Amino acid sequence: MSLARKFILILFFFSASAHAISADKIQDEKGDIKSEIKSYIKHHLKDAHSFYLTSFTNDETGKKTYIEIPLPVILYDNGLKFFTSSEFKHGKEVVVSNETFYRMNYDNNKIYKTDKEGTFNFSESGKILNEKPLDFSITKNIATIFLVSILMFLLFTSLAKSYKSNNGISKGIGRFFEPIIIYIRDDIAIPNIGLKHYKRFMSFLLTIFFFVWFCNILGLTPLGVNVTGNIAITFCLALLTFIITTISGTKDYWMHIFWMPGMPLPMKIIMAPIELLGVFIKPFTLMIRLYANILAGQIVMMTLISMIFLFRNFIGSGLSFLLAFFISIIEILVALLQAYIFTILSALYFGFAVEEHDH
Repeated sequence: MSLARKFILILFFFSASAHAISADKIQDEKGDIKSEIKSYIKHHLKDAHSFYLTSFTNDETGKKTYIEIPLPVILYDNGLKFFTSSEFKHGKEVVVSNETFYRMNYDNNKIYKTDKEGTFNFSESGKILNEKPLDFSITKNIATIFLVSILMFLLFTSLAKSYKSNNGISKGIGRFFEPIIIYIRDDIAIPNIGLKHYKRFMSFLLTIFFFVWFCNILGLTPLGVNVTGNIAITFCLALLTFIITTISGTKDYWMHIFWMPGMPLPMKIIMAPIELLGVFIKPFTLMIRLYANILAGQIVMMTLISMIFLFRNFIGSGLSFLLAFFISIIEILVALLQAYIFTILSALYFGFAVEEHDH
């Protein structure tokens, strides 16, 4: 028997032995671990009032300590009220302001008005019945949007300055982003919109591409942000595309929707509601495509990482780690691909709106 085979058999023996010794204990704990993993994944996908980093429990006192970056909490309830999210202690503490008590529910990350003890009143279906104040807080998704906006502003202004001071030649980080900008212009905007009209849409196409790309990349970091995996965000992005397409639509564009040229009268009547429905389906598919792909990627990544704690042996945990690492590399490509798809489809819809027909 070769040395390699002996090593594999010994490794398998120790792994199987360790699993057999602790089988009863693991069987009892697996249910708790699975429920904890599901809870963690659901919580991670939701927006939150802080950037959660990690936590640990003191073995002597049993007290759990959270390490996080707190964010400002802004409530409107008979006037504006300001707190920091750290005051709520992950929903374990009640915050008082003007003799009104507020408590955060850690499961849904929402703030409710309560009594002095922080009591939540539940319906038969498990819904919290407590009154909610108007919440204008800077959550982690909003903070990420601000961060990405600042990064984009600094990026484009520095790129413009380098062009101006170096006779149209970029320098520094601009050398990395210049080919991307040129690609968006030459291979996305001009072919889909046309030379005559593409310039008026370039600012939006560049903004939407880099915004989606940067948000997707930040979603892969340990900060736990999920901006483009939030359907409210993708709805707003798709709505912007819809509004610009609708406003930019020419007479020919609307004629091809409501009264298709060159078709028999009965077909015009049949096609009109179908084409009108397509006007709303296009931005809807934009919204769902980006949301579903990013959300699915987040769930797959966290599921694979959590499998390390379920297997609890060298082979299973090792394979889970390698698979999670491989998927994370793919997710970096998916982050760029989804930004590209959203941008090129937006350009295509703009092209439909401004296209000139010869009848």
